[in-house]
Amino acid sequence: MSQNDIAGEDIPTLALTPIPERRAIEIPQALPVLLQTLDIARHTAIAPNGKRYVVATYDDTLLGHDIVTAVYPQQNEYLTLVRLAVIQFTSKTIDQATQRHIAIVQAIQQGRINDLKDVVAP
Repeated sequence: MSQNDIAGEDIPTLALTPIPERRAIEIPQALPVLLQTLDIARHTAIAPNGKRYVVATYDDTLLGHDIVTAVYPQQNEYLTLVRLAVIQFTSKTIDQATQRHIAIVQAIQQGRINDLKDVVAP
C-alpha cells in the first residue's frame, strides 16, 4: 500500500478536538441538565406561567462560528425542540457567554422572555 492509499490522514476529526472549558454554573431555582459534548452550560428555566425552556451555551467555533447561547422550548420532561429555538445569541468569549447564559435563565425565571433581547444585549 502506498502513502497515497492511506485515507483520512489530513482530515481533522472531532476525536482530536478539545472539549470546551466547562464551568460549574449554579443558578438559583434553575435545573441543571446533562451536558452534551460541546456544551459549556445547560439549564432548564421555568417561567412563572409554568412553561419550561432549556438554555444551552455551547462552543460552535469548530464550525467557524462563535460561542452560542440558545433558548429552546421543553416538553415531556426533556424533549427539547432543538429546531425551534426561541432566541439565540453569540458571544466571542466563554466569560461573556457565561454571563449571558445566567442573564437569560434569570430573565426567563422572572417572566421576561418576551423582552429578552433588551435584557441580554451587549
